[in-house]
Amino acid sequence: MTTTAGAEEGAQPLSPRTMRKLERASGSLASSTVAEMESRLPWFRRMPADQRASVLLLIQNGVAGFVSWLHDPQQSMSLSAEAFRSAPKDISRWVSLRQTVELVRIALELFEQQLPILAVNEKERAFLTEGVLRYGREIAFSAATSYAAAAEARGAWDARLEALVVDGIVRGDPEEALLSRAAALGWDPAAEATVLVGNPSSEDPQEIIYGVRSRAARIGRAVLLSVQGSRLVVVLSGPTEPGGDVLEKVAEAFGDGPVVAGPTTSSLAEAHRSASDALSGLRAVVGWPGAPRPVRSLDLLPERALAGDPEAEWQLVDRVARPLEEAGGSLLETVDAFLEVGGVLETCAKRLFVHPNTVRYRLRRVHELTGRNAHDPRDALVLRVALSVGRLARSRGLW
Repeated sequence: MTTTAGAEEGAQPLSPRTMRKLERASGSLASSTVAEMESRLPWFRRMPADQRASVLLLIQNGVAGFVSWLHDPQQSMSLSAEAFRSAPKDISRWVSLRQTVELVRIALELFEQQLPILAVNEKERAFLTEGVLRYGREIAFSAATSYAAAAEARGAWDARLEALVVDGIVRGDPEEALLSRAAALGWDPAAEATVLVGNPSSEDPQEIIYGVRSRAARIGRAVLLSVQGSRLVVVLSGPTEPGGDVLEKVAEAFGDGPVVAGPTTSSLAEAHRSASDALSGLRAVVGWPGAPRPVRSLDLLPERALAGDPEAEWQLVDRVARPLEEAGGSLLETVDAFLEVGGVLETCAKRLFVHPNTVRYRLRRVHELTGRNAHDPRDALVLRVALSVGRLARSRGLW
């Protein structure tokens, strides 16, 4: 058998007669290839006529390119494959890579069946068979390269769109624009959303993206993320129960330093509230050196209030000061006395002229109303700051 390499080194391996037959047969070969595709591929039959016509044109270019390559196998391989190299960029919007592979396979099968028949002798037939295989390999590589380039372009566009969505959440953009962009990224707009902020783990954006997405994938959650200057913002989908470890697993993707999680909102449309609280907590977390990682923004209410966050002040009033005042003077008086004596139960009871069991009962009621246990040092700080903020707000006529 004569090899292609040997043919390239010698004279033209195909006779002028065979070349003319190949040129005349190119149109019918392209038409029969499309007919075979329609027969074997149901999804191809369902394509609109203009898209099938584009595939026909692609095949005609491929046959013409093959004939051009046969004229000069050593010089024209890259040029003849160029038509295929650029075509998937046009059709990749409506034909997947898997479908393109099916189309190429059918076309090459027909090439292998029909082109060698045009040869005038066994030597030419062997050359044509090997040429189809070599040309088909080049076409396959060209198609794969084009789809890879298209995928990279889509990935870059998705990354920019994702950054716009996260930035919109942080800035509180109008709901309609935010949801439409998130939907284009495959985010379920009805899913619960929690915003986490902290330091990025690397200066390499790809490494950051891989770290966040890989950990989110392990827990079966969708995420949106963006690096904004020196901070990493992650929007996590789904519930985050207090007893679960979802937030802890995602926090592993952050760099050194604190990680603050905002409250979980009912949908992405409300996520700007979670982002606002998380960023406020990130600014104030320095005031609590022993804060866990991640720490909830709600657990940073005292530090946020001291840092001048009006939202934190309002939450302290609404969650702690107001419920205690509305419950009656005895609870508020008991909490004040208990905190003043440093949490010593008997001393508090003597100051109030009540039995220690009465103090215990009242503190249990405080815990039920506010979720804060006055015996716990951290909760005691929250209670003290909340009562102070409440009194200041009342003196200014805010409630």
